[in-house]
Amino acid sequence: MSAPLIVSIPHSLGREEAMRRLKTGLSRAASHVPILSVEEERWEDSRMVFRVRALGQVAHGHADVADDHVKVEVTLPFLLQRFAEMAQAAIRDRGKLLLTRK
Repeated sequence: MSAPLIVSIPHSLGREEAMRRLKTGLSRAASHVPILSVEEERWEDSRMVFRVRALGQVAHGHADVADDHVKVEVTLPFLLQRFAEMAQAAIRDRGKLLLTRK
C-alpha cells in the first residue's frame, strides 16, 4: 500500500461554511473531470470520507475540515500513483477555488 497523498488547503471561512461548500463541492468538481466519478461520499462530523474512480481505478480518502484549513488525504492505487503530482495540484487548485471567500 502506498503512502497517502496529503494536501492542506488554508481558508478563512470557518468550519461550518467550509463544510457547507464541501458538501456540494466534490461531485461538482468531479463533473469537470471526465475520467473521474464519485462512488461514495459520507460525512462523519467534520470529516468527509470519499471513494472516487478514475481510469477504472478506485482511490479513497478523507477530508478533515478545521476552522482555518482542510486537510485532504487520498490513497491512490498503484496504477494511479504516476499521476500523484497532478492529482495533488488538482486537489489544491479546486480546493482553493471552492474555499475562497465570495
